[in-house]
Amino acid sequence: MQVGTRNRRILLEAAMEAIASPRRRQILRLIWSAERSAGEIASTVRDVSWPAVSQNLRVLKDSGLITERRQGTHRYYKADRRALGPLEVVLRQMWTRDLDRLRELAEEEARAGRPRHD
Repeated sequence: MQVGTRNRRILLEAAMEAIASPRRRQILRLIWSAERSAGEIASTVRDVSWPAVSQNLRVLKDSGLITERRQGTHRYYKADRRALGPLEVVLRQMWTRDLDRLRELAEEEARAGRPRHD
C-alpha cells in the first residue's frame, strides 16, 4: 500500500515488516508506555538469546518505531507512538477491506445455499 511520498512509503513498508514478527510485537508491548533498558527487555523476552533481542531492537529502531537513549554504557528503548500513527491508518484500511471481502464470501455462500463450516 502506498501512502504519501516515496520516503513515507518506504517507512511504512519497513514498519509493517517490523511488526510482522510476533517477537518484535512483544518487545513493542513491553516498551509501549515505559522506557526500558536493553537488559530488562532481554530478561523479559523468554527463550531468545541476547543477540536475537538486540537484532529485533535494531529492526524496530531502523523502522522508526522505537527510540533509543544512551546513558553511559546502557541503552534505553521506548515505543515512538507518533511513528505508529500512519501505520494505524494502513492497518485499519487493510482490516476493513479484509472484513468486507469476508462478508462478500459469506453472502455468496448463503445465496448458494451451502452449509457453513465453523
